[in-house]
Amino acid sequence: MNPRKFQACQYLIDYHEKRGDKVIVFSDNVYALQAYAKKLKKFFIYGGTAQNERVAVLQNFQHSDSVNTVFLSKIGDTSLDLPEATCLIQISSHYGSRRQEAQRLGRILRAKRRNDEGFNAFFYSLVSKDTQEMYYSSKRQAFLVDQGYAFKVITHLQGIEDLPGLAYASPSERRELLQEVMLQNETSAEVEKVADDLFSGGSGKTKGKAGTAAGKKGAKRTAGMLSDLSGGQDMAYIEVNKSENKKLKGNKQHAPLFKKFTREQLRKKQQRAEEP
Repeated sequence: MNPRKFQACQYLIDYHEKRGDKVIVFSDNVYALQAYAKKLKKFFIYGGTAQNERVAVLQNFQHSDSVNTVFLSKIGDTSLDLPEATCLIQISSHYGSRRQEAQRLGRILRAKRRNDEGFNAFFYSLVSKDTQEMYYSSKRQAFLVDQGYAFKVITHLQGIEDLPGLAYASPSERRELLQEVMLQNETSAEVEKVADDLFSGGSGKTKGKAGTAAGKKGAKRTAGMLSDLSGGQDMAYIEVNKSENKKLKGNKQHAPLFKKFTREQLRKKQQRAEEP
């Protein structure tokens, strides 16, 4: 919960809403997601949001001018379709995940308004200076460069100090935020765990009826991108059917020459066994 990052997010939301853009703010950390959304009086959706509430928020975001910004946790990476979004702000991400960067970038690249005259899509990733975020951000930036995208590093937003109602502008407000964060437990800093997310650790195991990991008969699910199947990421597509292999072992069909060699070997073994 960096107050400077919060101010940058508030400024960008205000700027793009005035342009008429539809804004998505992503945060893998649920505590930060709720804190940002409640402070800015915006709607938010995460794993614990009821289904009817999700539908209502998304419908208003898509069809109503009264809802132009929505905060999403990592469930928005693959579970929701929002072609109206033209601006994406990332305040918390899953370490250096290139897959997540591609998923979120695709949210705004396939926007409905992409054919409109003067259309632009905006992707922001807010990073706190001198933190571990910078290391992971560099890995994600390298992925964008590999895909042919250019990016610009901005360290100061012009006119942010003049924004009306700027949050945490005074030292006393920032001290209150620090005290609030220090009162939270360790789980508040964790990223959201989404069920059946193959890209998260430990979710690829198939479980049996009793809830335990299945044995040899269970299926092992792994996740990856289609480009990985070329072998570039040390990953290859292989199919193995163990039951068919067992059938082949049980029904050996040898050529006559090999049968002859086998008989000769058996005969020699028997002779050696009969010798005194």
